[in-house]
Amino acid sequence: MIYRFLIVFIFALSFFAIFDFRKPYNQESILLGTSLPKDGIIQEWGKSVLTGANSYFKYANENNILGEKKVHLLSYDDKYEPDLTYLNTKRLILEDNVFALFGFVGTPTVKKILPLVENTNIPFVAPFTGASFLRTNNHSNIINIRSSYQEEIYKVVKYLNSQKGITNFAVFYQNDDYGEEVYSSLLKVLRVNQLKLVSEGSYKRNTLSINHALHAMKNKNIGAIIMIGAYKANALFIKKAKKMINLKDTIFATVSFGDANAMIKELNHESKNLIFSQIVPSYDDTSLEIAKEYRKIYTHYYPKNEFTFISFESFIAAKAVVKSLEKIKDNLTRINFIHSLKTLNKNDIKDLDLGFKNHQLLNKAYLYKYEDSKFKEIKYELK
Repeated sequence: MIYRFLIVFIFALSFFAIFDFRKPYNQESILLGTSLPKDGIIQEWGKSVLTGANSYFKYANENNILGEKKVHLLSYDDKYEPDLTYLNTKRLILEDNVFALFGFVGTPTVKKILPLVENTNIPFVAPFTGASFLRTNNHSNIINIRSSYQEEIYKVVKYLNSQKGITNFAVFYQNDDYGEEVYSSLLKVLRVNQLKLVSEGSYKRNTLSINHALHAMKNKNIGAIIMIGAYKANALFIKKAKKMINLKDTIFATVSFGDANAMIKELNHESKNLIFSQIVPSYDDTSLEIAKEYRKIYTHYYPKNEFTFISFESFIAAKAVVKSLEKIKDNLTRINFIHSLKTLNKNDIKDLDLGFKNHQLLNKAYLYKYEDSKFKEIKYELK
């Protein structure tokens, strides 16, 4: 314990010896750094984050939105393994001298580097996790874009109970910080609403070992199963569960980290009794300026890629970064960048109700079903 403290302390001293957060940043290239899965069982997540963000950064650079300054995103592969994330983060900060960290993927990976983020005070922007530990601290350098898992779970459960009459729930979750984080939120929501958790099953991160979890739900009366896993594990579980007599009419509901687009492909587009929670509006809703902009720009830079919720979220996060930099103009410091991000509002990105509270800029969850070859929003507002 003392050894770990000394490592973090020495790292922090090294960092502050290099950086002055109030010093003007005059380099023409604004370098952001990220660590995410480019390989492994959730590689689609990492790829979508990179293409979504880079589509807007490329657009901003080519159209001189920031004048002579250009934004570049340096990325390293961590395969969704926390130890690799830690090594990548040290490299980004100490060797690459990035201006800010952006777009890290996953709860266990982010939790691993949290001491570095806290002690160095480097801007940590738009991590792809709804974890509560990023929303209950007092560290001013952490700026979440997305809504929390707790908000997602609350909306899912309230919808299933009030609109579908479901009172008996089960949960399938990844046995790590991500799964436990959402699992904890689920227990709170069920308890407050006097609903029952009748079964639970887990699997190990970066595996497809779901048989034990499946067996735990055999012969149980389950109205809905909340899925807190990665897309391949979720899809495999659903395929096998639907062959069980007691689960043939059960509803399966995923949170946003389940990657709805990749998951529906794994299921060969079989979507009966599936509900998907997301934290962005529909990218198919062309009545929204932000959706139209995403579709146009993303298609221009990645014409062979399909639209996805994750790339759309990453596009929004990248635009928020550029908007913040644009508002600073000639006095770019890390401190001013953080302040500018936190003061973004609904006038900065049309059709998004931006407002920084609970350490996040977005504060809404959406529900979707997959029907007629597209995701359609389930119109349901909490009362």
